[in-house]
Amino acid sequence: MRTPLVSAIAFALAGLSLATVAAPVTDANQLATTQLPRTVRPTHYDVSIAPHADKLAFDGTVSIAIDVLEPTPSITLNAMNMDFAKVALAPAKGKAVFAAPKVAVDENAQTATFTFDHAIPAGSYVLTMSYTGKIGTQANGLFAIDYDTKSDGKKRALYTQFENSDARRFIPSWDEPAYKATFTLKATVPAKQMAVSNMPVAKRKDLGNGLAEVTFQPSPKMSTYLLFFGLGDFDRATTKSDGVEIGVITQKGLTSQAQFTLETGKAVLQEYNAYFGVPYPLPKLDNIASPGQSQFFSAMENWGAIYTFEYALLLDPTISTQSDKQEVFNTAAHEMAHQWFGDLVTMRWWDDLWLNEGFASWLASRTTERLHPEWHTNLEAVFIREGAMSRDAVATTHPVVQHVETVEQASQAFDSITYAKGESVIRMLEAYVGADTWQKGVQAYIKAHAYSNTVSDDLWKEIDAAAGKPVSTIAHDFTLQPGIPLVRVESVSCANGSTTLKLSQGEFTRDRPDKKPLAWHVPVIAKTLGGAPASTLLQDGSGTLTVAGCAPVLVNAGQTGYYRTLYAPAQIKALQGVFAKLDPIDQLGVTADVWALGMGGLQPASDVLDLIKATPLDATPLLWDGIASDFSTLDDYYEGDAKRQAALRKYAISRLAPKFEQVGWDAKPGEDAPVAILRAQLIGTLSHLGDAKVIAEARRRYETDSMPPELRKSILAVVAAHADAATWDKLHEAAKAEKTPLVKDRLYALLATPEDEALTKRALELALTDEPGATNSAGMISAAARKHPELAFDFAVAHKDAVDKFVDSTSASRYYPMLAGGSLDLATIDKIKAFADKYIAPTSRRDAETSIANIRYRAMVRKERLPAVDAWLKKNG
Repeated sequence: MRTPLVSAIAFALAGLSLATVAAPVTDANQLATTQLPRTVRPTHYDVSIAPHADKLAFDGTVSIAIDVLEPTPSITLNAMNMDFAKVALAPAKGKAVFAAPKVAVDENAQTATFTFDHAIPAGSYVLTMSYTGKIGTQANGLFAIDYDTKSDGKKRALYTQFENSDARRFIPSWDEPAYKATFTLKATVPAKQMAVSNMPVAKRKDLGNGLAEVTFQPSPKMSTYLLFFGLGDFDRATTKSDGVEIGVITQKGLTSQAQFTLETGKAVLQEYNAYFGVPYPLPKLDNIASPGQSQFFSAMENWGAIYTFEYALLLDPTISTQSDKQEVFNTAAHEMAHQWFGDLVTMRWWDDLWLNEGFASWLASRTTERLHPEWHTNLEAVFIREGAMSRDAVATTHPVVQHVETVEQASQAFDSITYAKGESVIRMLEAYVGADTWQKGVQAYIKAHAYSNTVSDDLWKEIDAAAGKPVSTIAHDFTLQPGIPLVRVESVSCANGSTTLKLSQGEFTRDRPDKKPLAWHVPVIAKTLGGAPASTLLQDGSGTLTVAGCAPVLVNAGQTGYYRTLYAPAQIKALQGVFAKLDPIDQLGVTADVWALGMGGLQPASDVLDLIKATPLDATPLLWDGIASDFSTLDDYYEGDAKRQAALRKYAISRLAPKFEQVGWDAKPGEDAPVAILRAQLIGTLSHLGDAKVIAEARRRYETDSMPPELRKSILAVVAAHADAATWDKLHEAAKAEKTPLVKDRLYALLATPEDEALTKRALELALTDEPGATNSAGMISAAARKHPELAFDFAVAHKDAVDKFVDSTSASRYYPMLAGGSLDLATIDKIKAFADKYIAPTSRRDAETSIANIRYRAMVRKERLPAVDAWLKKNG
């Protein structure tokens, strides 16, 4: 068996004790959720793969070292879309061989069961299987991406994507997180192509006939979903960081576009080695760039071989923007954080997925802020929190730690609660205990659980120990129950130079005004304008807090808390009067709360317009970003009501146009990065609002081909949105002629964004053809849904058999309902219900129910909140 050798390798690489690495599965892991019998566990996989890219098929052989824990007549493991040619079982030591078993494949359960003629005694064995499998065209299992090149025609590359439950399409395996094992992968490949996996190549042998056999070094102990294999006409650029070779692998000729990612990897690895206190344990860390896209992810943290779509990894000098650059950095930082939080230490089951995703999101945001302070991304914490709260405020939300039973439910767990709420809760807890204390707890957690599986309480135990107080009490409130605390400022009184706040705690919801509120322990930080912050832990529903000074009071100062703040009318008026003097992050936070509370009916919906009116022209660009977004959202609510929409648009343009005039169409030397991002946002929003000057200038620049790279996307988006038939045809011809996949994909998506419904229908029909490419079609339909949700949903349902080919099977229950989620038409609810009843299992309807909840909410806002906006516009417009 190779397990002792691999354990020794992992021990040497990680600098951890061999006892830690080779420790048996804990009792806690024995209790992990499983869809497989607990009688057998794998310890090592020897995998041999021969892909046939032209036939979209592959041959495989795997020998799995297993431990039979108690006598059993059968072995059940995960397998999907496989045919078995041979199955054999033999003791790990000795020559006795079992008779060939009966093979039963259950496609619904995604399992294969091998039943033997007598019970297998407890002990160690080797299970060997020869099988054939399928290569897909969407990002599940082993899949193919076809792409154009500028000088060498069409190419096909192969990649794998296994999270959450698709390793079973590549290897018959115990495809669950808690069944960690080591892997040795061997592949027979075209000799002129590059093969890549989690570990470096151990040896390469030329087989003749244009083929080569590539064997990779054995992996450390890891979950099946982290295994990776890629094959194609690739180039690789490398650098070194802390003794680790960092690589970026691209299609041939594109490594020049990967230099920023390469340097990012170098800096981030040093940052993480220091933060975790445990060095990155593999000898190399590659980031593999792939053409194409998925509707549900941009990158995947395979250990030592991160897979990322080109749009989130490469910077094309003809089209990439400052926003793209920041996205590339954040994506790389997120996936690299997973190399510890997710790969080295893995959640036991998908219930605790947030341990992977929430933490990686938080650490990526922290690292972006630390290494690129000039981007001012610290302010984006408010937008991240709002993304979570938008989902968390409706009845169909769920706890951060959630119960997952099925593969479909696991796929649905990758949502804003898991990512954005997880990140926001961590930010709050870190602020509560202090950054150094939090890091100390994290380091203890990583060292205690390296190469094993955990649940959330394993983390809280270490944080409690580091903090010397029960942080887990707060953590449980915010992760084991859903929803958003509402902190009410009941009264404010000033005496002797100090202000005393009386606070109460309820719950904020968008769709259940009479809901009995849940209870939380809420860390509250408050201050007066210009004063020092003070804090308290709000519990038992009420409390008081005294802060220095007698100026207007700000609750959730610094915006680290995950809660809404509701002020009395006099208090919010006082904040409006000093709004320009607030710290930028608090300007963003107050505006976000006032917007949400206004739309939720807890204060006038027009209050947000008072804040917008009070916003100075020189406010942070990110606040103007948020204002533009608010105007765009209001405009959508008025869709179909031309007279009222015109009044909103007139006022919105009057506020945004002066800011755009200040920013200008063209970048100024030395301008801050947020200004460049704001420029693109204002162009898009003013176009959305029908600003004739912006639309005309975008068209002029398009027609004269005077589009600077950093504005090319923005200008094309304006032109596409307002296209007539001739312009649409011109964009279509450009898409067909384009040879750069990253640009080509963008052009096809834009074809689905016209305001003209007839042109959108043409784009939808085009999406069902082979022309856009297999991974673009679903994206085109999603793009159409942003402006025409009913049209896109009806079209997708009417052509479901064709559309299903463009959407991975486990995510179909999410994809179709999401198309309709932006509708204002209550009749769409019955359509979603009918679709769910026909096609979605009752246990997998969360996304359908969320789309329905959002339609009801949007209809409520339109009916009950917009009259206050109308009145405000009449008075102030």
